[in-house]
Amino acid sequence: MAPAASKLRAEAGLEPLPRRALSQYLRLLRLYPVLTKAATSGILSALGNFLAQLIEKKQKKENCSQKLDVSGPLRYAIYGREPLSLVNLRKRNLESGEEELTSRLDHCKAKATRHIFLIRHSQYHVDASLEKDRTLTPLGREQAELTGLRLASLGLKFNKIVHSSMTRAVETTDIISKHLPGVCKVSTDLLREGAPIEPDPPVSHWKPEAVQYYEDGARIEAAFRNYIHRADAKQQEDSYEIFICHANVIRYIVCRALQFPPEGWLRLSLNNGSITHLVVRPDGRVALRALGDTGFMPPDKISRS
Repeated sequence: MAPAASKLRAEAGLEPLPRRALSQYLRLLRLYPVLTKAATSGILSALGNFLAQLIEKKQKKENCSQKLDVSGPLRYAIYGREPLSLVNLRKRNLESGEEELTSRLDHCKAKATRHIFLIRHSQYHVDASLEKDRTLTPLGREQAELTGLRLASLGLKFNKIVHSSMTRAVETTDIISKHLPGVCKVSTDLLREGAPIEPDPPVSHWKPEAVQYYEDGARIEAAFRNYIHRADAKQQEDSYEIFICHANVIRYIVCRALQFPPEGWLRLSLNNGSITHLVVRPDGRVALRALGDTGFMPPDKISRS
């Protein structure tokens, strides 16, 4: 009778809650692997931050009116660790108490702001069969010159240029860097073009193979986590960094940085050679100062190929 009763409960949807929850989680993992893993990582990180706060509150024996910081764990889940999570509370000297803890927290806090300039490569020959032959068009080379002039005119002390290893991004970087002498260049495969996540709503004109989302999605998510974060605690001055890559990568990064649903990335449109400006403040808050700016280009030089 017991097996029959168990089967009846299963057919009626009455399995134990943990089993149903696990089944739903595994289903999401199959359908949306990158998003599910990213969400899981963020939730676990936020819970860890909450736990650190609870431990600290208990040890200090604070009154119950003390409120927990909710915004902190949300920022911690995406833009780097909160200072409290970097302090080993077990090594705290109870005699020095609050002063010592405050000093240690200050040592772990970010002090500088990161300015991130995301540049889309210029127009290129889209019909070439091999990636190495997808070089910039004459118009694309003009666009890169205009973008380089624009960046130079800002009068900022750029720290570095990180660029995709694809041909069109490398050529765009070479032209732009001529206007920024002395700024080091770093090539990376993480920023190569790809399919970050299945767009919602879907579009009819662009339907890559499902396997692309698995291969490209994890890589582009890794690029986001590697490059978009608050400044290191040791950084004393604001930094200005340039990333030259591709439309899909930039659109996905913008959605993730602003904590928007990443599936909406394809709703954004970026011109060739455009400038997108993100600001990551010391507390982890992110601001979008410009999205796909090409106002510095004459109208006849603007394209979106």
